[in-house]
Formats: sequence, C-alpha cells, structure tokens
Amino acid sequence: MSKVISQPNKQPMFSPEHGVYVVLFGSFLSGTALAQHWTLATTLAFCAAFLGFQAEYPWEMQVKQRKSLKPRFLFWGSLYSLGAAGIALWLYFQAPVLLWIYLGAIAALIIDLTETWFKARKSIANELVTFAAVCLCAPFAYAATTGTLSLTAMGLWLLNTCYFSSSIFSVKLRKPKTNALLPGILYHAIAAVIVTGLYLLGGLSLATALAFSLALLKFGLIAGRKEWYCNAPIQTVAILETSFALGFIAIVALSVLPAHLPV
Repeated sequence: MSKVISQPNKQPMFSPEHGVYVVLFGSFLSGTALAQHWTLATTLAFCAAFLGFQAEYPWEMQVKQRKSLKPRFLFWGSLYSLGAAGIALWLYFQAPVLLWIYLGAIAALIIDLTETWFKARKSIANELVTFAAVCLCAPFAYAATTGTLSLTAMGLWLLNTCYFSSSIFSVKLRKPKTNALLPGILYHAIAAVIVTGLYLLGGLSLATALAFSLALLKFGLIAGRKEWYCNAPIQTVAILETSFALGFIAIVALSVLPAHLPV
C-alpha cells in the first residue's frame, strides 16, 4: 500500500540542473531570433517552457520514491504541470502546429520517468533525449510567435541538440568508468555530419552551421588536456562549458537575424 507522508511543504522546488537552464534559455532565444519578433505569445511560450522544465524535477523525485507518495513532490509537480498545460493549450488554439512539439515533449518526459524508474536516468541515451526535449524550445518559440514551423526552425532544434549534447561526452571524461575518448569522437563526427547535412539541405545558413565548430573546438581542447580537465575543480568545468555555450548562443542568434529587424 502506498504511504502518504505528512502535508506538502510549500517551499518551491526548482530543478538543480543549472546547466540545463542555459540550454533552455539559449534554445528559446535562437527560436525567437529566427521569428524576429517578441509577442505576448512568445512570453507565454517562455513561461510554458520554464514551467514544463520545472515540472520534470518533482515528478522524477516522486518516481524515485517507488511506493511512497511525497505530498511536496505531488504538489509542485502538479502545480508546474497544470500551469504549463494551461498555457500550452491556449497557445495551441492560436497555433495548432504546436501539437507536434507538445507530443515530442510528452514522449521525452515519459522516456525520462521510465528511465528513472529503472534507475538508468544517467545513461547517455537518456541524457540525449533530455537535451533534445529541452532544445525543442527553439521551434516552440518560433511556432508560438509566427504560428508556423519551418525547415530552419527544425534545423535550429537539431543544431542546438547536437551542440548541447556534446557536453555529455566531455563531462563523462571526468568519471573513471566513462573516460574513454572514442564515444566522444564518434559523437562529434556524427553530429558534424548532421549539421553539414542541414546546411546542404538549406535548413541552416553557413554562419549558423559553423557555430557547431565551437563544440569541436571545445572537445579538441579537452581531449588535448584530458588529465587537467579530469582533475579540474567542477567550478572550472562549469565556467568552461558556460563560456563556450554563451559563445554558441550568441553566434546562432545573430546569424539568424536579418541586417535590419522588421518594424
């Protein structure tokens, strides 16, 4: 029988995955830059994305409890979920094309919670799914603002996913069981092919596609100084990852803007 413990603690729960905030904000900014406008729908989309991201954490914590129900996790998971769902529903009536993005986000949440149940949340596959889900903020921002989807908007999703997922393989080098370079080399090679393909198909401009070179540069620097990287303080690693991420975000956002914004 499930066990319910005391009353829910009203102290807000926020995701401790600080690096993912950068991914969320950066992806959303790139989609907004592509849309070339910021409207009420854009603001609501950002709120929905933020609430949706926050909802994942208490649900994940609840799933980890197995049969013990924690009112605090249920309260905040429900509150964040209802807030995100309410805004998402309103935006859907303005732009029905958002349904495809919602389905992708829901599928990613189900996969994440399933992996959590089976204690495999930190697997590479699960982390790739998580980054891909958060990077949906790019087409989400674009579709909510313009009411449509485009090849470039989906290209930004893949580009952001390829770039931000690269950090998975650099961070895992710091762990003895996953410090082999080969997985990272293979990933970056495949990701580079995907980004090149997007450029050749017209989904990304050359300048936008070249932003991915920062991921190659970062991994090359880390591989070249692997011993230092593996022993560096976590704060140093965070600064390195954040600095490259901000550079990537700036290049992508600027590269999709026109010479003059429409009035």
